[in-house]
Amino acid sequence: MPLSAERKTEYFERMKSLMSTYSKCFIVEIDNVGSMQLQQTRIELRGRAEVLMGKNTMMRKCIREYIEENPGSPVEQLEEQCRGNVGFVFTNGDLGEIRQVLESNVRPAPARVGAVAPCDVIVPKGPTGCDPGQTAFFQTLQIATKITKGQIEMTNDTHLITKGERVTASEAALLQKLNIEPFTYGMVLRSVYDNGSLFDAKVLDITDEVLAAKFIAALNTISKLSLALNHPTEASVTHSIANAFKACVAVTVELDSYTFSQADVYKKYLADPSAFAGSGGGGGGDAGGAAEEAAVEEVEEEEADVGGGIDMFGGGDGGDY
Repeated sequence: MPLSAERKTEYFERMKSLMSTYSKCFIVEIDNVGSMQLQQTRIELRGRAEVLMGKNTMMRKCIREYIEENPGSPVEQLEEQCRGNVGFVFTNGDLGEIRQVLESNVRPAPARVGAVAPCDVIVPKGPTGCDPGQTAFFQTLQIATKITKGQIEMTNDTHLITKGERVTASEAALLQKLNIEPFTYGMVLRSVYDNGSLFDAKVLDITDEVLAAKFIAALNTISKLSLALNHPTEASVTHSIANAFKACVAVTVELDSYTFSQADVYKKYLADPSAFAGSGGGGGGDAGGAAEEAAVEEVEEEEADVGGGIDMFGGGDGGDY
């Protein structure tokens, strides 16, 4: 039944108000979503988002009128999204939280004849609860069976329906006999509108952790290239300093007439490694033992500082000097 002129006016005013109030929205597909399920979603989103459904022609006309009243508004992009069985979920809150609510509100549903399968359906092997007189039904579907304890038992897992195909009468009847509801229906996120930008809903899968991991990987790549090309950058400067320090220490330990304070501990260790060995005694606590422990700690700290800059590249040589 068509809406009255008053109801249409109310609808247009409400949609224009939502487009003015909210800067973000989801474009969702609502195929096979019942009214009770939709109402439950509205209740869960109350105070955080507004759900708006309607005829595509009305929504497109409302968007065009809003653009005429507000020239240059980016909501013009939403007009092309009004195709198919869609609706809008307006919000100013966190898109990730709203997405969780929308995707969590799903309901299991039986396979109906002629429906397009949203996923593959695999019937597990095992007893079916059907009496042996229904063996011909399974043979029609080319399902291997055997009789066990007075009932039909499927001997193998059966790929019954492929995603995207229409459900046949035999397939629907079998799933009904086995009391299987293979499909789940809910709002499907098609696109996201955020402050003038329209993008695919899959972009929301990119979390802060994913961005941080990508940034670190790119930073490591820049460091490797900079070191290989001998071209210093902010990403590689710490590794260059570590490599230079190792080179200086390597040269200094071979010289008897020159040293510097940071290299002394390495020269002492190479000259007498036993001096840095832990004391075997249990009770003595002399000043010499404390000094040795302090020296060993200093060596470990120096080695840890040097090694930390090289491990990022997985190499033990630290690059070319």
